[in-house]
Amino acid sequence: MRALVTVASKHGSTQGLARAVASGLRDRGFDVDQVAPEDVLDVGPYDVVVIGSAVYAGRWLRAAKDLVRRHSAALRWRDVWLFSSGPLGNPPVPAEEPVDVVTMLSESGARGHVLLAGALDPDGLRLAERLVVRAVKAPYGDFRDWTAVARWVDQIAGASSVKATMSPP
Repeated sequence: MRALVTVASKHGSTQGLARAVASGLRDRGFDVDQVAPEDVLDVGPYDVVVIGSAVYAGRWLRAAKDLVRRHSAALRWRDVWLFSSGPLGNPPVPAEEPVDVVTMLSESGARGHVLLAGALDPDGLRLAERLVVRAVKAPYGDFRDWTAVARWVDQIAGASSVKATMSPP
């Protein structure tokens, strides 16, 4: 099966999650392409499409939302999975779904969405971003849960394999 993994990442943390998802799918026998959302020209060649976005101020980044909107008709015929990255801390905060998720699920016909913890490195932030982080009291650190990512990849692979065996020849 062919899979596309595409994410909008501002500082690289979400890109790290995408690499783990792509690697996990490859380990489970998928032929995987990892492409930036703005570079995705066609989702037609893919059986599985994983779309992720970093979340800022409760919203997905524009590149991920634009990808879903550009390809919404074709995505409905694919096995689509969405993830958001952004909660920080232990336990991760905020635990709420991003504002855009309901719309992205509807427009893409995705099978599901998962909220994955992110990472925040002060060295990669501009002054204005550091001020916002301080104002909202967001913790610095890497809170990504690689075990949760692997479990989610297992879910994607398992569901996609079942779907493939049920498809007509």
